[in-house]
Amino acid sequence: MAEFKLHCFGESGNSYRVALMLQLCGCDWEPVFVPFFKGGTRDPDWRVRFNEMGEAPVLEHGALKLTQSGVILDYLAERTGKFGPHNPEERREILRWILYDNHKFTSYYATLRFQVGLTHQGDPAVHEFLRGRVTAAWKIVDTHLAGADFLVGGRPTIADLSLAGYVYYTEETGLDTRALFPNIVAWSERIKALDGWQAPYNLMPRD
Repeated sequence: MAEFKLHCFGESGNSYRVALMLQLCGCDWEPVFVPFFKGGTRDPDWRVRFNEMGEAPVLEHGALKLTQSGVILDYLAERTGKFGPHNPEERREILRWILYDNHKFTSYYATLRFQVGLTHQGDPAVHEFLRGRVTAAWKIVDTHLAGADFLVGGRPTIADLSLAGYVYYTEETGLDTRALFPNIVAWSERIKALDGWQAPYNLMPRD
């Protein structure tokens, strides 16, 4: 039995960032498929057993169950001694980027990808609004990366793994992110070059 169990599904970038962390750290882990598109996270029993918030991922480590990818990444960095901060200032900077990721960088992109690339639903006007929000949020990160190989401390940290959650998916969004954000592309290639990197659908089963 694996030391870590990650309740996840392949389409989830939030799950991917944790799966990638586990993989890069060489952890003994296994994915546990969550049938999200068939209502798996909305099942009352699943919420009682795993996550009252009704979200994936969930990381099981012994009797411990952790939810919210940023919290899980922080736990794994502390547990493994990898990709974490070297001092309190870096810890605050990592937290700053993870909060920005959850609030803006990933949230708008994930919603756009879900509607346009996965479910093919939603109002075209809403899609255009989301594209505008994605462009603004990603431009901030792209500008930061113009002068830095990684987000914090000149080396890969859980801040990078958090923001990388959705950048390797190829579903249609109506945005040419490779053309618009060259520094994010270069940064994603640096992460891709890390020993142990794998693409989302190679690490997790998809629905």
